[in-house]
Amino acid sequence: MLGEYRIEGRRAADIAASVERAVGDGGLEPGQLLPPMRELASRLGVNPNTVAAAYRTLRERGVIETAGRRGSRVRPKPATTARELIRVDAPPGVRNVSKGNPDTHLLPTLTEAFTAAAAQGDEKPVLYGEGAVDPALEQHVRRAFEAEGVPAGPVAVASGALDAMERVLAAHLRPGDAVAVEDPGWGSLFDLVSAMGLRAVPFGVDDEGPLPAEVERALSDGARAIVVTDRAQNPTGAAVSAPRARALRKVLAAHKGTLLIEDDHGHGIVDLPLHPLAGVTHSWALVRSTAKAYGPDLRLAVLTGDPVTVDRVQGRQRLGPGWVSRLLQRAVVRLWESGAVDPAMVAASYARRRDALIAALAERGVPAHGRSGMNVWVPVPDETGAVARLLHAGWAVAPGARFRLSAPPGVRITIAALADEDIVPVADAVASAVGPAPARRYG
Repeated sequence: MLGEYRIEGRRAADIAASVERAVGDGGLEPGQLLPPMRELASRLGVNPNTVAAAYRTLRERGVIETAGRRGSRVRPKPATTARELIRVDAPPGVRNVSKGNPDTHLLPTLTEAFTAAAAQGDEKPVLYGEGAVDPALEQHVRRAFEAEGVPAGPVAVASGALDAMERVLAAHLRPGDAVAVEDPGWGSLFDLVSAMGLRAVPFGVDDEGPLPAEVERALSDGARAIVVTDRAQNPTGAAVSAPRARALRKVLAAHKGTLLIEDDHGHGIVDLPLHPLAGVTHSWALVRSTAKAYGPDLRLAVLTGDPVTVDRVQGRQRLGPGWVSRLLQRAVVRLWESGAVDPAMVAASYARRRDALIAALAERGVPAHGRSGMNVWVPVPDETGAVARLLHAGWAVAPGARFRLSAPPGVRITIAALADEDIVPVADAVASAVGPAPARRYG
C-alpha cells in the first residue's frame, strides 16, 4: 500500500498499467518511492522478474526513474508548464524586454524569397519519394560547414532547433538517461529533456562557454549526452572561444561514447567565429537555426552529424512529417544567396546596444554578461524582488528562474527592442532594483 493506492496486476503489463494510472490520477505523487521489486512481487504473488519487467517498461516510458540501491520512484512531472508560467506580463505603459525575440527591423522581407521559391516549385513540383533535403540547400550548408571547420557529414533539415535536438536525443537515449546541460541555459531545452523522460545534469558556464571541469564532472557522473551552445548562449550571451574549445575537446576526447549536440542558433547575428567541438565523440550533431537571423516563423534548422545519427534522425522523420517543406527550404536558400541579411551589420547592431548596456551597468556598480547575441544576463541577489521593482519602474524583464536549474539568481534583458536612448534609463532602473551601487567619484 502506497498511501491509499494499491498496485495491482499479475502480468508485467498490468502492473505497469496500474502504476501509470495511479500517476495519472494522483494516487502516486512525483518523487514517491515505489516498493522494492522483491517486496512487490511477494505482495502480488508473482515472480520478481515480472515486477522487474514492469518497472523496466515504466522506466522506458519515462514514468519512473531508478537510482540503483536507492530504489525506483515516480519521476517529477515535466517542468514545461511550470517553466512557461515563469514570466512577467507587461501591463500598458511597461516596456517588455523579456521575450528574447530578434529586432524586427533587422529581419529580411520574405516576399521575394518565397515568390522565387514558388516559381521554382511550379517548374518542378516535389512529390512523394523525393529526397528530404533540397540539393541547393545541402550544397550551401556543406560549403559553410566546411569553411568553419565542421567535419564532413550528411545533412538533414528539421522544423527548428528544438525539433532537431529532440530527434537527435531520441535517436540515442532512452527515458532515465542523463543529459548534461548549461546552467544558466535555454529553458525550452530543460523542458524538452524533462518531457522526454531524460534527466538534466547542470554544468556551469562563463563568458567563454562551458566550464571544462564542470563538464568533466557531469560526464564522469554518467551523463550520456551533452548540449553546448556555440555562440549567443541563452541567457548569458556566452560564446565558445578558441582556447575554451581546445579544453573542451580534450575533456570530450576522454568520453568518446558521449552524444554531443552543438547549438549554433547565433549564426548570422554574431561576429565571433565558430569553434566547433564536432567530431571528438563518436556520436555528434551540430544544429543551425534560421530563427534569430531570418525570423522565428521560418521554423527551419539544418543539422549535420555522424552518419549513424543523421540516418536515425531522417529514418524517424520519414515515419512522421516525412520532410520539411522543400518550398520553405528553397526560400531559405534564396535568402542566403541574395544576401538578404548582412551578418556583420546585424551583429554590430546587437553588439552596440549590448555593450552599451553592460558598460552603463558597470558604471553603476552592476556586473552583467553578454559576450554575443541579443541578451544581457544580470546576476541579482533577490530575483523576485528585482523583477518586481523593475516592473514598477516600467521595465518587464525575464526572471532568471526560467533559465536556471541550480545556478544563482539573475534576470535576462533582451536588447533587441532597445534604442540607444533607452540604455541609460534601463541601467538606472536595474541599478535601483538590484540595490545601491558602491560610492563613485565623478569628474
